[in-house]
Parts: sequence; structure tokens; C-alpha cells
Amino acid sequence: MSVDNKFLVRDKITLKVTGLGSSGEGVGKTDGFTVFAHGALADETVEVELEQVKKNYASGKVTAILEASPERVEPLCPVYEACGGCQLQHLNYTGQLKAKEQQVRDALFRIGHLQEVKVLPIIGEEDPWHYRNKMQFPVAFENGILEIGCYAAATHKVVGVENCLIQKQRNNDIIAVVRQWMRQYEISAYDEKTGKGVVRHVMGRVGVNTGEVMAVIITAGYDIPHGKELVKMLRDAVPGLKSVVQNINKKQTNIVMGNKTRLLYGKTTIKDRLGTLKFNISAQSFFQVNSAQAEKLYNKAIEFAALSGGETVVDCYCGTGTISLYLAKHSQKVYGIEIIASAIEDAKRNAEDNRCDNAEFILGDAAVKMQELVEQGVRPEVVLLDPPRAGCEEKVLAAIAQVMPQRIVYVSCNPASLARDLAYLEQNGYQAEVAQPVDMFPMTHHVETVVLLSQQKPDDTIEIDLDLDELDATAAETKATYEEIKAYIWDRHHLKVSSLYISQIKRKCVLEVGQNYNLSKSENPKVPKCPPEKEAAIMDALKHFQMI
Repeated sequence: MSVDNKFLVRDKITLKVTGLGSSGEGVGKTDGFTVFAHGALADETVEVELEQVKKNYASGKVTAILEASPERVEPLCPVYEACGGCQLQHLNYTGQLKAKEQQVRDALFRIGHLQEVKVLPIIGEEDPWHYRNKMQFPVAFENGILEIGCYAAATHKVVGVENCLIQKQRNNDIIAVVRQWMRQYEISAYDEKTGKGVVRHVMGRVGVNTGEVMAVIITAGYDIPHGKELVKMLRDAVPGLKSVVQNINKKQTNIVMGNKTRLLYGKTTIKDRLGTLKFNISAQSFFQVNSAQAEKLYNKAIEFAALSGGETVVDCYCGTGTISLYLAKHSQKVYGIEIIASAIEDAKRNAEDNRCDNAEFILGDAAVKMQELVEQGVRPEVVLLDPPRAGCEEKVLAAIAQVMPQRIVYVSCNPASLARDLAYLEQNGYQAEVAQPVDMFPMTHHVETVVLLSQQKPDDTIEIDLDLDELDATAAETKATYEEIKAYIWDRHHLKVSSLYISQIKRKCVLEVGQNYNLSKSENPKVPKCPPEKEAAIMDALKHFQMI
């Protein structure tokens, strides 16, 4: 609903904050107008200076806290307010967990309309500090001063960080050495505007359970002045250093790493362990940044998969094979599918190192390769999804629905895209049963979630006697097409309904069924029963189109 906007940029308003948004900002309303307040917490009253004003909402910064939340704390990081790396240091850890669990609930209930899914209490971190095993910081000269750190929120201005409190200490050691090396030898930083300079980013990777460390220098060209001196300084100052790698990125792009790497010292990979499994980690490998919480996440995925040892499993976004190898320990066969070639090579190497001969890794598009597996006679009982933040492509979800596994385990780092994808799967024969939030990224607004979906049980189906001649009725015999009904329901109720559900309700109302859905030709096919909420929405549409 549109609200008349009487506010202007730089206006100061008093706002009662009722909750937190998905990026950790406070959210409240004044005169029915939604305002996002960066730095505010739920149950606070704050003064906000508006920085952006749109038709239906505004956002701004907190200039005064009139009534503080009892969960507000003083941030430990000296550059917290300027740095964009963390968003929730001003909220105590109990409050962070509560907010993230609520973020998952809100997304599933409000975006996905998944009212029946059970959301379990979030799994928190024992120590919410110094958990990140990977550091990736930009380098720049800001006003003539060398800065290595994080970008300020919504900018490309680098805020220098001396000691990042969410990084493993060895990563902070690497930053200190590179800063000293650049100053001592007058090494230039890359300038995004001119495309000139040497050092673009600094990366550190720490094997939490092995103590092995890798330092990566991302440069804008092949030359790295005083590279030998850098290696010596790192070896002297960083305990456990096993690898120093140069990555070359000559493109004017926001993408951090280029395609070429050069070994400056030691090995091309370091080793780490998750549970009983060991992994080789290269400069470009994907590996969960919080090792302790990753083990909890994977164990929950295994629990939801309910493997007895005889199942076939497909891992659709397998990356370097971390979850695939966990699954392989409990199943007969695992197929991992990934579209990135380097990740598949890492996955194959990890399988060999762990002597895992029942995991097969396939390079390609998950939707295409899943269908190829089916054509080869593979019928997975379980499918695992761990997509990027944008979620699954619809073609992947459609392919899974056609394969019809007994269970789907969905691992997500974005509650909004998770809710959207779960809603699609619920429209196609699956029930989201239980969701487990896991705090992989303390002090930030990010939250990971594992969800179990199961095929709708026989008790959830109805038997219908279909006359295929009746299904061939023309659109002229109805007052609205199926697509018009779907569009109305989406606009009015924000629900997705299938043609099959519309057919069920039309028959219930003694209406002609006007579309053939390629249904089973058996005499009494079993099909999913339309949920009550969707039945009510369809009934509303039929009334709207004066069909009942």
C-alpha cells in the first residue's frame, strides 16, 4: 500500500524501532511510513537523520539513542562504525542469535508462506570471536595513507584494520607483514580509478585443525617487486606458514582473484580437517570460513538426510566436495555436481586423499547432469542443495521435482532465496518439515540454515477419477484461464499455485476442468492434496472471476 511521503533528505525524525532488517539495520514506522535506521536495535527509540527517501520507505543513520535496548553493548572493534565487515557488534551475542533465528522465521513464514515448517533454536558459536579461517582484504592508499582492511559499507573506501577481531590471529599477522613490506619497499597499491599500482588484495588462509597457513598476494600484474623479501618477512613472522602464493588479476573488475597463480614459497595448498576428513585448500578453493560451526552444520545435514548406508545421494552444488564426502561416509553412492572446473578438480583430489571411492564428481550444470544420471538409471533417495546466495535456478528445482527423491536437504546462506525456493518445492510435491539455523558468522547479519523437505506422504494425497476427455475442454468454456487465475493469486495473496491444485478446487465447485496437465493415465492416480491456505486463495480467485 502506498503511503503519502512527507519526508525529505536530512530530515531528523524520532523512530520507535520494532525489529531488525535482513542487513542488521533497525526497522520501524512513523505515520505508517517505513524507516530503516542503521545502527539501531529492536525496542529502541532513536533519532534518525534521513539519508535516502523513496516513495514507500526511507533510510538513515542514528544520531541519538533516546531509549536504548538492554541488549545494546559497546563494540570492541575501534573501527566498527566505519568498517563494513561487521554489522552487529553493538548487539550482545544472545541478542544476535535471537535476531538471526527471527530472520529465518520471518523469511519462511512471510516470503515462503511456509506456516507448517518447524524452526529449531539456532545453533550458536561457543566463542563468537576470531573464528574466520579466511581473510580477504583490499589494499588502497586513502588520502596518501596505506590502508589494508575492509570496505566501508556500500562504498569502495578501504578502512584500515590493525587487528580484526573476527579473524584468526595468523591472518592478522599476515596483514601486519604485508603492511610493513609495502611501506619499507615503497610498494604501490592498486588504484581502481587509474588501473595502476601493484597490490590489489591480501588473502590469508588458516588450517584451524592443522595449524598450516597460506598467504596470498593479489597483484595487478606479473611483477612483484621485492617478492623474495616479502617471503622472508612472512616466514619470520607467521608461525605455521606453508605457502605463499601470488595471484594475478590484470582486469579492471570488482572480482578479487584472477585466473593465474604463481607459487612463491612452499606448497600450492594447505591442509585442514573437518571431523575425520582432511582437505587440501588452494588459494581459490571454497572452504567454509568457520570450521567449528561448519562441522555442526554438516552433522545436521547428515541427520536430516537420515542415511542408513544403502542410499544414493546427489549433491547439486558440491563445490570442492566437503559435504559430499561427509554424505559418502553414510551412503552407498554420492554424485557431486558442480559447474566450476577447478572446484571439481579439488573435489576429486579430496576424495582420493580420504580414500573415498563411493563419491563421483561431475562437471556441469546441475539440471542437465541430474537428468543424465536419471537416464543412466540413477534414482537418488536424497538430494542435497547448497547453492550460492542467489539460491537455486528454477530449472534445477524443476529437475529435482521430476527425479522425485524421498528427501531434500537444503543448506542456505540467504533466508530470502531459501524461502522462495522452498515455496517452489512445496508447489511440486514436497513438504518443508524442519529448519535449523546455524550462526556461521557471528557479529555479522548473515545466517546459515539447513532445511529438511520430504515427499508428501500417501496420507497427504487424494484419489481422483480423471476423465481425460473432460480435461480437453477449451478455454472458451471457462471465464478465466489457469494462467490468469495464477496471476491473480500471486498479486492478491503472494502465493504460487499449480494447475493441478486449481483443477482440484474447480472440480470441488463442480466446474469444468479446462486444461490437460499431462497427468498419469492410470485409473486412480495419486496426487498432492491442495493445502487449505491455497484452496482459500483459489476460491477467492474463482469468485473474483465470477466462476462461482
